Amino acid sequence: MTRRTYAAALVDALAEEMQADPAISVVGSYVLGLGPARFEFERIRKGHADRVFDPPSAEAGLVMLGVGAALAGGRPFISLGTAAFSYVAFSAIVNEAANVHFQSGGLSRCPLVLHMLHGVRGGGAPQHSHSPQAQYWNAPGLEIVLPSTPRDAKGLLRTALRSPNPTLLLDHAKLLGVEGEVPDEPGFAIPFGQGEVKRPGRDVTLVGTSWTVGVALEAAEVLAREGIEAEVFDPRTLVPFDEAGLFASVERTGRVVVIDECVLNCSVASEISARIAQHRFGALKGPIVRIGRPAAPAPYSPPLEGAIIPSVAQVVDAARALVRQP
Repeated sequence: MTRRTYAAALVDALAEEMQADPAISVVGSYVLGLGPARFEFERIRKGHADRVFDPPSAEAGLVMLGVGAALAGGRPFISLGTAAFSYVAFSAIVNEAANVHFQSGGLSRCPLVLHMLHGVRGGGAPQHSHSPQAQYWNAPGLEIVLPSTPRDAKGLLRTALRSPNPTLLLDHAKLLGVEGEVPDEPGFAIPFGQGEVKRPGRDVTLVGTSWTVGVALEAAEVLAREGIEAEVFDPRTLVPFDEAGLFASVERTGRVVVIDECVLNCSVASEISARIAQHRFGALKGPIVRIGRPAAPAPYSPPLEGAIIPSVAQVVDAARALVRQP
């Protein structure tokens, strides 16, 4: 095991797979944003300069370029930058990339990775703070990946780069500098559709994705000091989704809080809650609680920005109320 930052783990996976597979190319030089983490990407640029392309700002065109390259035998990794920029390419992603396999009667594949940085990152304001994963979850044909740790980032990216399907990799901008242990074994990968219990517990399940997994873990620490054992479950991928792992956790605890950085209306938290209510209603000892962003544009002001994102205090209060209800 080696201690790596989230950003370094991503670059490790990308560099190793590019070394192994000459079909992989990178379009977009700001894979890691414009912060300090961006320097990690220089390893890719220096090691594979002939397969790194710096495009103009034309997201719809880039996605269609990626679709064409994938159909021609390539494995493009397309960086769309901030997740909000993917809206410009929404039709290309949902109408083209997602439908290639189906509309060809299974004869064609689209091995394309679309990478974006999502979430309220600090000073992003309304146009740079989106988490659009729930919108893409509504589009059949796309695999959707939401790592929460450096280990998951490396293992899931490697799987994405080997997948025959169009895959959306959404990394939270706040995670890039987070450190964690990453396996050293060659070819380390994490299969899609396998969630993970990040912390075992028996009293309440806290379901988080991406950055909110860390929020859930912090809340679990606070709850533990009060004698409440919170289990933290991370699905890691939305498509495919690990229903079996989620339901097993719900059956163990009987209480659920789902934390999500999407706007709460029609959010990831809403879909996860709906699945639990439909398929494991009998296991519940209380109502499912959803915690997400309010239906309002993200403010630029740091105090206002802090007020709209899920907090440890919100999760602790919700879990405590569920466990202690009569």
